[in-house]
Amino acid sequence: MNLVRMTWQGQPCWGELEGETVHLRAGMLGPRTGEAAPYTPAALLAPAEPSKIVCVGRNYLDHIRELGNDAVGLPTEPGIFLKGPNALAEPGGAVTRPDWTENFHFEGELAAVIGTRASHLSPETALSAVAGYTCGLDLTARDLQKTDLQWFRAKAADRFCPLGPQLVTDLDPRDLRVQTRVNGEIRQDSHTSHMIFDLPAILTYITRYVTLEPGDVVLTGTPEGVGPLERGDVVEVEVQGVGVLRTPIL
Repeated sequence: MNLVRMTWQGQPCWGELEGETVHLRAGMLGPRTGEAAPYTPAALLAPAEPSKIVCVGRNYLDHIRELGNDAVGLPTEPGIFLKGPNALAEPGGAVTRPDWTENFHFEGELAAVIGTRASHLSPETALSAVAGYTCGLDLTARDLQKTDLQWFRAKAADRFCPLGPQLVTDLDPRDLRVQTRVNGEIRQDSHTSHMIFDLPAILTYITRYVTLEPGDVVLTGTPEGVGPLERGDVVEVEVQGVGVLRTPIL
């Protein structure tokens, strides 16, 4: 299924996208309600309702190298940091470039949305906890990342996590192409098969310590090619089989 979250008649709702029609559902994975709405891209919301957004840093070797973090060798476990629900931004929605950072970066990546309460997953069962996959944009104040104790301002500020455009349930995450474009120019182009820790390993690691709830989001890391954004730029993150997440920078 291709699921979307959107505003309809003034209320947020979930629906299943078929052509240009959205069949409304009782929640993300709930049954159809019998109502339908026209597909309106401008009405889309981020396709998740998380209590937390768990992110993996330094999960592609080429990205580790480009930031000069390869001197101590490869990570032996996933590097985890958090964003709050305040960081979500809708597909197509603009993000204002903060005036408190001198180095505002894009990081395109695959995002997984959790469908069932998950604790102590195993690599064999981990993907069964995933409701679906979407495109994620991990916006980063790179200069503050070097000074923040917990990367709080650098990663978790308002609207620092655009997500969308839809949630695709029937997708194999093992070898998906992830591409990021800025003003139409390709800046990142890789595959999830290049991740150091694949998604089952990531979910197994996270749920050893923290219970994931339905609607939570897991960002899986970004490949090589990150770089600065300025006002007037348009970022597009495309994940194979999902679509394109478009974010204008104001």
